[in-house]
Amino acid sequence: MSINTIFQLYAHLLEGIPQTAAKLLLMPDLVNFHLTGIGLTEYTNATTTQLVNAASRGWDESIIERLGLPLKLFTQIISPATEVGYLRPELADELDLHNVRVIAPATHDTGSAVAGATLPDGWSYISSGTWSLVGVELNDPVINDETARCNFTNEGGAFNTIRFLKNVMGLWILESCRREWHDRGLNVDYDLLLREVEARKGVSAFINPDDDRFFNPECMTDAINEQLAESGQSAQKDPVELTKTILDSLARQYSNVIQSIELLTGKAINGVQIVGGGSRNDYLNQATANATGKPVLAGPVESTVIGNIVVQAIAAGRFSTLAEARRYIGCHLNLRRFDPSPVISENY
Repeated sequence: MSINTIFQLYAHLLEGIPQTAAKLLLMPDLVNFHLTGIGLTEYTNATTTQLVNAASRGWDESIIERLGLPLKLFTQIISPATEVGYLRPELADELDLHNVRVIAPATHDTGSAVAGATLPDGWSYISSGTWSLVGVELNDPVINDETARCNFTNEGGAFNTIRFLKNVMGLWILESCRREWHDRGLNVDYDLLLREVEARKGVSAFINPDDDRFFNPECMTDAINEQLAESGQSAQKDPVELTKTILDSLARQYSNVIQSIELLTGKAINGVQIVGGGSRNDYLNQATANATGKPVLAGPVESTVIGNIVVQAIAAGRFSTLAEARRYIGCHLNLRRFDPSPVISENY
């Protein structure tokens, strides 16, 4: 994907990587370095550089060499739940925290979010926020021409798993509209807005939320109406109608991606777990159930934090496996279930 680190590194290379550069550390690894003085690279975040071999799960030296990047920059890759080291003595003295181990979690936020999901067998996940990451947890990567054409990625997951997923433009579109309404003097209360959206029955219009025009337009509402006009649909000015269009369109896109996952993996998806801040949007949760025709579990909201804790707990011996930790989470969190409405599902 265009946001992956490989392109940033190549741009640095064209500008001339400083000759004094000793090691490449991604942001979470840099934090661990400052805590311990030890420079290592955690696996889940490393995979988003697009420089990790999906099969060997180590640095792909052939790609690195073809790019002309110095191999000396790349540090040892470690798995989540690996001990990085102990707090540096000066930090331990300053904080009065002695003999404290630093454990690498799944340092990619979605990696931790998925680790913090209960994920019943055969279920997919949506990490829902500004972006939506729609995917499934696998044991092995799926690499072929079709996955490349459909722009799926095989990102590293906790405990030797693969997060086979696709990025979907998430609630960024709605948040941008809300900022524009606020700037125009429209004080649109979010909870009230969603209640009014829910009261509007049926589906009025659809956009393709992954259109590049929605990435960072000067005016999001104009960009939406531009696409509506191109597809022969009526323009919308009412915040309620615009919100309904955005959320229904996201739900339909989630459904499209999940259907693609089923085709590309050859595995049926039995349900969808939505985690992260977007899981609080009950209209979108229900719309996703309706669009996919599958049950939806909403929560946990703080799945990334929970996933971090889960990995730490496994490293500390509190749980023996991720599956055991997930069962514990499922027993102690109030996840909300949304079942599809067969009548409404036909509208998607």
